[in-house]
Amino acid sequence: MLVWKKVADRADIEKGKGKEFDVDGKKIAIFNHDGYRGIDAMCVHQDGSIAPGKLEGDIVECPLHFWHYNIKTGKLLDYLNDVKLQTYKVEARSDGLYIDV
Repeated sequence: MLVWKKVADRADIEKGKGKEFDVDGKKIAIFNHDGYRGIDAMCVHQDGSIAPGKLEGDIVECPLHFWHYNIKTGKLLDYLNDVKLQTYKVEARSDGLYIDV
């Protein structure tokens, strides 16, 4: 069963940027690139938030130690194999952004 929760207004996240939200105790980053993409906000390296990281295409760079994640798949692209952050579906509706948690 899908549970959609409103997390923000569409204007809250600039194009090409990300922002972190607390959704039911989970820290989730939502990026505005090629639609809206939701992904766990905490880097597996040292629990730094990837939300303020530099976004180039589908790849976000963790601002603490420069690890890279694909925002569409959650896959870590550096150092460790088979590491993925959880991804979440995000819908842009007329009254805001909703995430499936």
